[in-house]
Amino acid sequence: MLRLYLKYQGLKYGLRDSVADKLRELRDDESGATAIEYGLIAAGIAVAIVAIVFTIGDDLVTLFTGISENLNQ
Repeated sequence: MLRLYLKYQGLKYGLRDSVADKLRELRDDESGATAIEYGLIAAGIAVAIVAIVFTIGDDLVTLFTGISENLNQ
C-alpha cells in the first residue's frame, strides 16, 4: 500500500525519489523505538524501587530511630 501511495505521489508531484527517500528514512528510523525501550526500563526500575521501599521501609525507620536514640544518649 505504501509503495502504491509513493508511486502516486511521485507521478503527481514529480518528487518520487525525494518523497520515497524521506519516507524510507522515516520508516527505518528506530530512535523512537529506542526511546520507548529506555522509558520501559526506567519505569521498571522505578517500580522495583517503590516495591523495595514499601517492603523494607518500616525496618529502615526502626533502624535509624534506634541509631538516633543511641547517639542522643
